[in-house]
Amino acid sequence: MGLFDFLLGNNTAKIKDFQSRNCVIIDVRTKQEYVQGAIIGSKNIPLQNINGKISEIKKLQKPVITCCASGMRSGNAAGILNSHGIETMNGGGWASLKNKLD
Repeated sequence: MGLFDFLLGNNTAKIKDFQSRNCVIIDVRTKQEYVQGAIIGSKNIPLQNINGKISEIKKLQKPVITCCASGMRSGNAAGILNSHGIETMNGGGWASLKNKLD
């Protein structure tokens, strides 16, 4: 088990569960970061905009996986969304998450 697995937990099973329930992937990086590479089908909502999108995200009625560059911003976003009653998990860095989705 690597350091990041220890810090973030081995979340592969949870990711698969969320996928089976048609989750939404929200990438909380900046637009500039997002256009340089992202998970196909993910939604780009920068962390600083997440509070303003709560009602829109709730309307989706789907579990959410957040991601960013390293997992720090997505962890913050997951905490915010969870506090608003949205079932959310931190998927960590987008590149790593992409590999787990394949």
